[in-house]
Amino acid sequence: MERNKQQDPNEWIAGKHPVLEALRAGREINKIWVAEGSQKGLSHIVGEARKAGIVVQAVDRRKLDQMVPGAAHQGVIAQAAPYRYAEVEELLDLARARGEAPFLLILDEIEDPHNLGSILRTAECTGVHGVIIPKRRSVGLTATVSKTSAGAAEYVPVARVTNLAQTMERLKEAGIWIAGTDVAAGQDVYRADFNVPLAVVIGNENKGIGRLVKQKCDFLVRLPMFGRLNSLNASVAAGVLMYEVVRQRRGG
Repeated sequence: MERNKQQDPNEWIAGKHPVLEALRAGREINKIWVAEGSQKGLSHIVGEARKAGIVVQAVDRRKLDQMVPGAAHQGVIAQAAPYRYAEVEELLDLARARGEAPFLLILDEIEDPHNLGSILRTAECTGVHGVIIPKRRSVGLTATVSKTSAGAAEYVPVARVTNLAQTMERLKEAGIWIAGTDVAAGQDVYRADFNVPLAVVIGNENKGIGRLVKQKCDFLVRLPMFGRLNSLNASVAAGVLMYEVVRQRRGG
């Protein structure tokens, strides 16, 4: 079966960890393909799939390459129902259910699926209640994002909104403080107070945070730089900020 170019790429999950986590999370999976000769190394996935009544088919590895061009599928691909994007209110409901102060990420036009996947992976590890992305000029939840996230895309709710600035206003009305990242900010990230209901904005890989989004932030912070470069990869910067929030909330 060759990949249908008209099919939504969000329906494909590639790689051992993403497929296994999709199964464990109860994702609706239609079918799983494994590379011929790889069944033994994928026995845990095959076993989980068969317990769930999901069809597993062995095919030539080259067919898997055609189904998800460019993805490191590790010999296994699943076809699943499209990802369901959350509503922003659901992210806040999750924080309430956990009895925790909200901790959200707002990604302003992140375009690299590897960056989004890495951010989701760290977000899952640091207890982020959800991620907000814009519908336009931003990567969505693709097979590459799922693979890079090592399965975290199954657990971290992602809301996709039409207008980030308006969404930020609604969050502020709900009592959320919004911190933007900016290399020219006067406040060092380690001097900021993140022990509040919080949303952290991470900007585009090249342009940073857009002008209007920056204006909607309650305060801006910068990461201290001591080398010749004045910026970090978006996912690295996001990771530093997420763990600083964790440190402060744990009283470290």
